[in-house]
Amino acid sequence: MQQLTVELADRSYPIYIGSGLLDQPGLLGSHLSGKQVCVVTDDTVAPLYLARFLGSLAGYQVEQVVLPTGEAFKNWSTLQQIFDGLLAARHDRGTTLIALGGGVIGDMTGFAAACYQRGVNFVQIPTTLLSQVDSSVGGKTGINHPAGKNMIGAFYQPQAVIIDTDSLHTLPEREISAGLAEIIKYGLIRDRAFLDWLEANMSALRALEPSAITEAIARSCAIKADVVAVDEREGGLRAILNLGHTFGHAIEAHQGYGRWLHGEAVGAGMVMALELSRRSGWLSQSDYDHAVKIIRSAGLPVAPPDNMTADDFMRLMAVDKKVVGGQLRLVLLRQLGEAVVTADFDVAALQATLHSEYPSEPL
Repeated sequence: MQQLTVELADRSYPIYIGSGLLDQPGLLGSHLSGKQVCVVTDDTVAPLYLARFLGSLAGYQVEQVVLPTGEAFKNWSTLQQIFDGLLAARHDRGTTLIALGGGVIGDMTGFAAACYQRGVNFVQIPTTLLSQVDSSVGGKTGINHPAGKNMIGAFYQPQAVIIDTDSLHTLPEREISAGLAEIIKYGLIRDRAFLDWLEANMSALRALEPSAITEAIARSCAIKADVVAVDEREGGLRAILNLGHTFGHAIEAHQGYGRWLHGEAVGAGMVMALELSRRSGWLSQSDYDHAVKIIRSAGLPVAPPDNMTADDFMRLMAVDKKVVGGQLRLVLLRQLGEAVVTADFDVAALQATLHSEYPSEPL
């Protein structure tokens, strides 16, 4: 087992990464503050892991909340089901919520924990690659609105993140690729050597070779933990973690949440950010081609949906969380491994990016 720490003074917490961690009740027990526990999962994960997981909670008063699967259900009405379960079971401020599932479950459970009785403890147990390397770490929680993704939520840190790499073996190939999008992102924004390592090991990663996937998860979590420690509430540096997300969130909202997986939309969105970086004179054509090749090698789309217009993108990006004072800010690359958050981009270059012909067919 590897262990990292997200350094946030008295709110610091560990990230555990390893095989078989779901079968180590002592690991989880050390982060439970009372005898009440609410396990939140979805109807895809529950048949795979819930019964086995509940066996590690003997002696606790356990409430189970099983939500419908998918981004389409990341909304107020689904969130209310968590509160309904907590209130029906009379859980008090000493309860701990456990998110057992992917990013949607983690985001909603964390948001519920932030709101219930004005804040209770929670633990992240992510079961998808994307949630293991991204959404479970850093304390971003929330739900979607029809007008924009993750526009309603809170910064609320977990007590711990427990990553059992064995859970990846039940994922379809498409979900693995979606997770690899976020892993590639870390190399693009902050670590050129890691990006080169990913290129050399992509076949092993897609095959879930244990040492390769554990290394990729650990390095991704370490990069995110370092950024979050400097800028917990996204006042500056942390926004670089959103490379491709402004374009990607627009894709998700336009297509309907769930039709494109988040990582797939981020994959295409990163290519669009690379294109604008190239048009801005920061990224060479060879570096652009190199990065697109890596994204494609992960099994990701490298073009936006062909039914989206430039006007569609501009309308949806106008409600992005990085808009400040009515001004759109984007995450771009000065070079591979170095990202910048800027509003100082040429509008004509952005329009050209939105009208570009990309190197392959979208989903």
